[in-house]
Amino acid sequence: MKMDYTPLPLSFYEQPTLQLAQALLGCVLIKETAEGIAAGSIVETEAYLGPEDRAAHSFGNRRTKRTEVMFHEPGRVYTYVMHTHCLVNVVSSSPGTPHAILIRAVEPLEGLDLMSERRKGHPMKNWTNGPGKLTKALGITMEDYGRFYTEPPLVIAEGFSPEEIVAGKRIGIDNTGEARDYPWRYWIKDNPFVSK
Repeated sequence: MKMDYTPLPLSFYEQPTLQLAQALLGCVLIKETAEGIAAGSIVETEAYLGPEDRAAHSFGNRRTKRTEVMFHEPGRVYTYVMHTHCLVNVVSSSPGTPHAILIRAVEPLEGLDLMSERRKGHPMKNWTNGPGKLTKALGITMEDYGRFYTEPPLVIAEGFSPEEIVAGKRIGIDNTGEARDYPWRYWIKDNPFVSK
């Protein structure tokens, strides 16, 4: 089966980071692997505003092998491993300003058999309701690092416009001073696949 979604153009990613974090809600995240295609609607995101954001990997313009892609064009894939999980982000802002948006949760859409296999033993509502779960379910890995979301195997395509978006504190960043209180997590109200 080939991907029949039209990727969003690179110009879509040129919005300010907080705006883009909300614009991504309802879009479709699609991953093509040897086993087939798995896709989900993005239902939760978290923005990280680089240099001034203590919770960001690129705080103070920290430039390492891991954060390098964040200094490049918006619309690229930033993957990293946390504990044992691969997490996936969208690089945002202009080159040289290292911002990124973590995709925290998706609602399964396509490739349900694949997701069920990859998340064996878990009920459907727990397949993709967290940043480490969704990468496992969709088959997103560190090999996707640095790619653009505009061409397979990893693509973001147009989806639906959410009726209501909620904003709140980001999760799991307690030791980041005032940054832990920034309301830069966005989710689709009442969606059952939101992480918390």
